[in-house]
Amino acid sequence: MKHIKLITLSIVCVFIGHAQQTPADKQSNPIAILGGTAHLGNGTVIQNSFIAFENGILQTISELTGTEDTSKMEVIDAQGQHIYPGFIVPNSTLGLIEIDAVRASDDDSEIGTWNPHIRSLIAYNAESKVVESMRPNGVLLAQITPRGGRISGTSSIVQLDAWNWEDAVLKTDDGIHLNWPSTFSRARAWSGGALNLKINPKYNGQTAEIDTYFNNAKANSNSTEAELNLPFSAMKGLFDQSKTLFIHVNDEKGIVDAVEFSKSQALAKTVIVGGYEAYKLATYLKENNISVLLHRVHSRPNSDDHDYDLPYKMAHLLVNEGVTVALETSGDMERMNSRNLPFYAGTTVAHGLTKAQALQLITLNTAKILGIDPLYGSLEVGKSATLFISSGDALDIRTNKLTNAFIDGRNISLESHQTKLWKRYSKKYEGH
Repeated sequence: MKHIKLITLSIVCVFIGHAQQTPADKQSNPIAILGGTAHLGNGTVIQNSFIAFENGILQTISELTGTEDTSKMEVIDAQGQHIYPGFIVPNSTLGLIEIDAVRASDDDSEIGTWNPHIRSLIAYNAESKVVESMRPNGVLLAQITPRGGRISGTSSIVQLDAWNWEDAVLKTDDGIHLNWPSTFSRARAWSGGALNLKINPKYNGQTAEIDTYFNNAKANSNSTEAELNLPFSAMKGLFDQSKTLFIHVNDEKGIVDAVEFSKSQALAKTVIVGGYEAYKLATYLKENNISVLLHRVHSRPNSDDHDYDLPYKMAHLLVNEGVTVALETSGDMERMNSRNLPFYAGTTVAHGLTKAQALQLITLNTAKILGIDPLYGSLEVGKSATLFISSGDALDIRTNKLTNAFIDGRNISLESHQTKLWKRYSKKYEGH
């Protein structure tokens, strides 16, 4: 019995030692932030700002005059610091996988090819240590997106400080994700050597299957006598314009075919995800009102004849033509790399964009594409008080150091497993 008690105590201690941060309480008192440089996310910067919010909603955003009545407010002195809207990471598997090598913690995809009825939201783990590690870099909102199949499923948008998915969700089932077939594949000769591009012989058949599936889903949604079909029922939102179609595609022909397919289906809201060769089609995308969640900035060029810095300057090439662009982080180590979202935006500044334009790639533009801009994505009166204060430039890895962060006015914890370890080991050699 003593052994059992010792084992139980050990298990409890382990969980206490590695417990996640408790989600913040609802805002109870008005809060005023004084003197900081406010980057509003819509292109405007206020050098000496006064920001006040109550009940999670921004009440005042203006220049600080010194005559403001803050007697009934909790005051935060932000002199010399910078204030930003919370960063938003789209097309993310945050909370769907904890440890890649542990199958039981991997819940980002479902078996089968056509899965529009699979909802990522109910698989989202709000207490993930990976999710917790986003907040110290200012990433406060995310679009949780499934993977796999021709249609992966339905994404939802969450805030990253919650007990469970019910508390976390901001927008339920915002869009359906379609993986467009590639027009080319990379093949290696049997004798080895370099990878060569090879035309996908099944491409036309695969795109025809997509067209047939959508036609059947539309017919089902229009029928009053059709039997309940879960996959087809999930597609209805695309046809009544309550959901967005996110098409994951990278090559030039694939992007054109995907856009023309969307037009043929009369889908009002379509977004290209990835879009590696979208820069070649900037005018076409602008004319068709197509937004792009752009391929991860910190990537290598896909071809030997591409500019070495092509992934770095893609955003600039698209924004210059008037395309609405936001940054996504999918690829190798995508969940952990989501915390680097602000630094991807910072890289675009070194390759053509202004800091205000780069900030919009991870704030207001993302909110517009995801359909949450009425409340999130910028600091404007009447919007959610989802923001943070940094001691320096939040797009620079050297100076992105948060002192406070708020989600819907709640003063959230910036502690994580990593910050605890840093504090622990930074003291290891004190006095030696």
